[in-house]
Amino acid sequence: MITIDVLSKADSVKAQGVGSVYLEQCALIEEFGKSDFSLVYNSHKKCDLYHIHSINPSFYLMMKKKRTTIAYVHFLPITLDGSISLPKPIFAIFKKYVISFYRKAKELVVVNPTFISELIKLGIDKNRITYIPNFVSEKTFHPLDYEKKSSLRYKYNIPEKSFVVLSCGQIQNRKGVKTFLDIADKNKDIYFIWAGGFPFKNITDGYKELKNETNKKRDNVLFLGIVNREEMNDIYNLADLFFMPSYSELFPMALLEACSCNLPYLVRDIKEYQEILLGDYLKGDDDTFSFIIRKLKDDKSYYDDALYLSKKMKEYYSRKNVYSLWKKYYKRIYDKYQSKSE
Repeated sequence: MITIDVLSKADSVKAQGVGSVYLEQCALIEEFGKSDFSLVYNSHKKCDLYHIHSINPSFYLMMKKKRTTIAYVHFLPITLDGSISLPKPIFAIFKKYVISFYRKAKELVVVNPTFISELIKLGIDKNRITYIPNFVSEKTFHPLDYEKKSSLRYKYNIPEKSFVVLSCGQIQNRKGVKTFLDIADKNKDIYFIWAGGFPFKNITDGYKELKNETNKKRDNVLFLGIVNREEMNDIYNLADLFFMPSYSELFPMALLEACSCNLPYLVRDIKEYQEILLGDYLKGDDDTFSFIIRKLKDDKSYYDDALYLSKKMKEYYSRKNVYSLWKKYYKRIYDKYQSKSE
């Protein structure tokens, strides 16, 4: 039995993907790994492995030489641009802290394979880096029947026959909120919903401008604000399409959640998706998003093809497949360091 101290404050801020990953990953190990692993949470006591999910200073200080520490790399310093807005000197210090944090950990797990080359550029040995994808639980995110969906649309005052486009995430420049609103303004007969808000408030990149834009009244747009994770399955089931106009992404948990609810998806054509979306996915840009959304609305065959891609994602990123990767990984890291452990 391998003991693992899970160190995280990722769920202390609502509506962020890092918190979702943390909760899903721990639930996965608890469910499938009962005979192999024993998890404790934020105990700082002697364990075989220390899996760090968030970059809090208290966790930086506990990364001692003899401890086998694993840092979960959910983002890189370069991916912070467009997410938060801080004075340049403070932002520069924070980025250096992130790099130092990753360098200090014995091992790193990345959520996107494109992160590996960037970490190597920062001087981190490739042999210390492992890619393990995210996943979501079909118990938490799943399609609802027609009657339930109809009642949800009634609850949110959405016309039952409307074609509904859903986007999720923190409201920040990186997420493509302006594109979302521009597409909504061009397609008044389609209903657009955004689930997410400003969990980091005025340090959010573009906060003042985006706050003003999202407060404007539009008949075909609904901003729900921050939604509790327990309610998100209902929100996905309100929609006909999941739309992610982000300019950069890490590993989009919301997209996996949408796929688990049998929603087709449309994303911006960015390099981060090339491998994690299995090479074949529905993509566009500011010039083509509107055309693609209208075609999905009006062409059932085109819609069904998009839905097939979503179901392929759902099957590939299943809990059992991802658990097998974590099981092999934890055992490999334990064997690698056990002779040097405390």
